[in-house]
Amino acid sequence: MFIFVFQAIWLFIDDLAGKGLDIVIIGKFLFYLMPELIEKVLPLTVLLSSILTFGAFAENYEFAAMKASGISLQKAMRSLIVFIVFLGGVTFFFANNVIPASQLKFYNLRKNIAQVKPAAVIAEGVFSDFEGLNIKVDRKFGENDRFLENIIIHRKKDKVNTTVIKAKHGELISEEGLDIIQLVLREGHYYEDIRPKSSKERKKHPFAKAIFETYTINIELSGDDEDLEKDRNISTDKMKNISRLARDIDSIKKSNLKEVRSFAKNISNRMGAFVPLVQKDTTKKQSSLPARYEAELNKKDTLVKKDGKLIKTSDSTQVVANIIDLYEEWRKPQIINSAKNSTTNILNSVRSKKEELERRFKIYNLHILSLHKKYALALSCVILFFVGAPLGAIIRKGGLGLPMVIAIVLFLTYYFIGVFAGNYAREGKIHPMFGAWLSTLIMLPLGVFLTKRATEDKGLMNFGSIFDFFKRLFKRKET
Repeated sequence: MFIFVFQAIWLFIDDLAGKGLDIVIIGKFLFYLMPELIEKVLPLTVLLSSILTFGAFAENYEFAAMKASGISLQKAMRSLIVFIVFLGGVTFFFANNVIPASQLKFYNLRKNIAQVKPAAVIAEGVFSDFEGLNIKVDRKFGENDRFLENIIIHRKKDKVNTTVIKAKHGELISEEGLDIIQLVLREGHYYEDIRPKSSKERKKHPFAKAIFETYTINIELSGDDEDLEKDRNISTDKMKNISRLARDIDSIKKSNLKEVRSFAKNISNRMGAFVPLVQKDTTKKQSSLPARYEAELNKKDTLVKKDGKLIKTSDSTQVVANIIDLYEEWRKPQIINSAKNSTTNILNSVRSKKEELERRFKIYNLHILSLHKKYALALSCVILFFVGAPLGAIIRKGGLGLPMVIAIVLFLTYYFIGVFAGNYAREGKIHPMFGAWLSTLIMLPLGVFLTKRATEDKGLMNFGSIFDFFKRLFKRKET
C-alpha cells in the first residue's frame, strides 16, 4: 500500500504542491484515494503473502513434519482456505460499497480544490477546463502560482468554440470573503466568431477582432475552504454499486438503441431510401390506354408510350446505361449537384453522430466492466491464493528473495493482462464482461495446475520426462 500511495502522490504532486492547501486537506485527498488502490494492492498482497508463508514452511521442512504426522497439504491449507473465502466476501463488500463512496468523495474534493484554488486546475503546457474556459499557459509562477505567462483561452458557446483570447501575461486575483475571482490578461488579442440568426448573414462569416492592453474576466467561485467538502451530484460508473449499475446498464442500453433507431430513421427519411412500397388496389386500377391495347400489354411483348406513341418492346422494363439518362440534358447538372449536396450533408451528419454514439456505447461498456470487476476482484483473491500457496510449497524458498521476484512477475502478468483487456473492452473491441474476467480466468488453470503438482509432491516442471520424451523420439528416428 505504501508503494502505491507513494506512486499516487507522485502522480498528483502538481495538483497539491504549492497551492496553499493545508495538511488536513492533503490527508483527506490521499485517504479518499486509498480505497481505489485496494483493487491493485489486495491481489498482490494475497499472492505474495501466500508464497512467502508456504515457501518458509517448505524451506524449514514444516511440510515434511506435517506429512510424517499424517497431515496432507490440503489439510494444512484448510483453515487458510476458509479465511481466504471470507476475505473474498469482505473484498466484494468493500468493492461494492466503500470504493464507490470514496470515489465520489475523491472526485468532489478534487473538483472543489480546482474551484477554491483555481491555480491547482490550470496545468502548464496543456489545455485545462476551468469554469467554462479552456485555458493553456506556458508557465506559472509567484505566490500560489497566481502569475501566468503566454496564455491561450478558448471560450465555448453552445458547445462550439467561438472565442479565442491570447495574452502574454496574466494574473489570478482574489480577495478574502468574495465569491469572484478575476483573471486579468495583459498585452493580448481577442477574436470572436459572430453567429447571426439569419442564414444569409451566416454565410458572410462575420467576426470581431480586438487588441487589448488589459482585459479582465470575472469568474464566480466559492470563497472559503469549507466548500472543499461540498458534495456534488456527480455519478460515474466507479461511483455506483451493483444494484445501481444493473439498473443503469439496462436504461443506457435502451437509450442507446432508441438513439440509433431514431438516427437511422432520420437518415432513411432524408435519403428517401428503404421506403416501403404501398400495394395498389388492382381491382380499382384504371388504365390510361385504350381498351383495344389491353390485350397487347398482357402478352410477352409490351407497349411503351413514348412521344405520344405506343412502341412495341420485348420487355416491360426499360434498360438504360445510367439512371440520369432518363432525364433531359438541362436537368442533369441540377440532379447531380443536388445528389452531391445531399450525400455530403448526410455524411457530415453520420460523422458527427458517430462520435456521440461511440461516447454513449463507451459509457455503456464502462458500466458493464465496473459491474463484473467487483465480482472478479473478490474471486481473484481466492484464485491467487491457490497460485501462491502451492507455488511457495514447490519452490521451497522463504524470505524476500526469489519468492518476491516470482510474486511480482506473476502479479505484473495478471495486472497488465487486466489493463489491456479493460482498454479493449472500453473501446468495444471485446465484450466488457470478458475484459473484466480475462486476467482472473488465465490465473485459474495455473492455480489448478500448481495445486495438483504440490499435492502430488512434484516439482514445478518435470524436465526429466521431457528429456526422456525427446530421447525416445530421436531413437525412433535412428532406427
